[in-house]
Amino acid sequence: MRRRFRFLAGLLLMALCIAAGVADAGPAVRDVRIGQHAASTRLVIELSEALDYRLFTLASPYRVVIDLPQLDWPPTVETAAVGGIVSSLRVGLYEPGTSRIVFDLHEPVRIQQNFILPPADGRAFRLVVDLEPVAGGRFQPEHVGAFQAASVVYPGTSRTPQTRRTDGRIVIAVDAGHGGVDPGAIGSSGTYEKIITLAAAKQLKQSLEKSGRYRVVMTREGDSFVRLRDRVAIARRAGAELFISLHADSIADPSVRGLSVYTLSEVASDKEAAALAAKENKADLIAGVDLSAEEPEVVNILIDLAQRETMNLSAQFASMLVDDLRKQVTLLRKTHRFAGFAVLKAPDIPSVLVELGYLSNAADEKRLLDPSYRANLVEAIRISVDRYFAMTSAYRRS
Repeated sequence: MRRRFRFLAGLLLMALCIAAGVADAGPAVRDVRIGQHAASTRLVIELSEALDYRLFTLASPYRVVIDLPQLDWPPTVETAAVGGIVSSLRVGLYEPGTSRIVFDLHEPVRIQQNFILPPADGRAFRLVVDLEPVAGGRFQPEHVGAFQAASVVYPGTSRTPQTRRTDGRIVIAVDAGHGGVDPGAIGSSGTYEKIITLAAAKQLKQSLEKSGRYRVVMTREGDSFVRLRDRVAIARRAGAELFISLHADSIADPSVRGLSVYTLSEVASDKEAAALAAKENKADLIAGVDLSAEEPEVVNILIDLAQRETMNLSAQFASMLVDDLRKQVTLLRKTHRFAGFAVLKAPDIPSVLVELGYLSNAADEKRLLDPSYRANLVEAIRISVDRYFAMTSAYRRS
């Protein structure tokens, strides 16, 4: 009996050790697949769990690089699985805590989209990257970004806008606040905010496109109502790399005046910013749409707000705007502010909201009605846009 007890105890100890080993096991790759389609190549990496990742492309030779937390690569995973434009696949420890997967390519590509799919049909989490061939002369190394494990999406939804520099121009989304049945703020002499923002947006579009570097997509071209979430969707579908929303506020105190710039924060920088964000975000209720109950895709977008890189880039662009606008217009005290505006919630597009001034202040209202004043204002914004993309281009080359 004692001998049998020892045997059973030994088996139990062995089982506990095995279980502990399984519990301590780190993340692992389970499979790698490459699918060739008519106009694109899909890379699929099956993972034991959803992981943070960083994605970029390189030239000389052409490569797609994915950095992941340090993970196991079992010998059962076929590293020679290649096809289409992929010539070879390499994996290794890039630095302590980081594994790097490198796909060597036969030709230059751009990253069309990337996302993580949740487990389904017996499969594990899947990191999906779609590649599209481009002409060698048009290839530009891309630092697509760093993405968080929480960014799990469902089939048919993409968490990354498709960068569409089809003619070499950078795509920028310009959003004229309010419109249609939503007039926005009303000035001291009856001026509607929606009229001012559309006029300024058109001038900004003209200034940016005149440089030849940018293609501007407008969230509205006329006096129409566009839901807040649809404004973001328009920018993402167009592959915008920057989102600029233009507004003009109104406040009970007519002596308050000046321009301010907002970037996203779930915690507003002051009570005034919180009140303004709450007022702006309720705009959809005018057309009977409540943002509090959304579909899974929008819920995923809200989860993605934690994406730090986009918020950091938004803050850097806002800082440039403040510097350049200071030379042209009167600024509000504490010019760069933070609030939870719905139109700033694109998870992958650096976004700012510019309050052009206070229509409740007679001086601000008069200036915003003056096309020459608005021309100086949008020119300062264009200068900031140039500085911003010079910075991001240098970042990508580094």
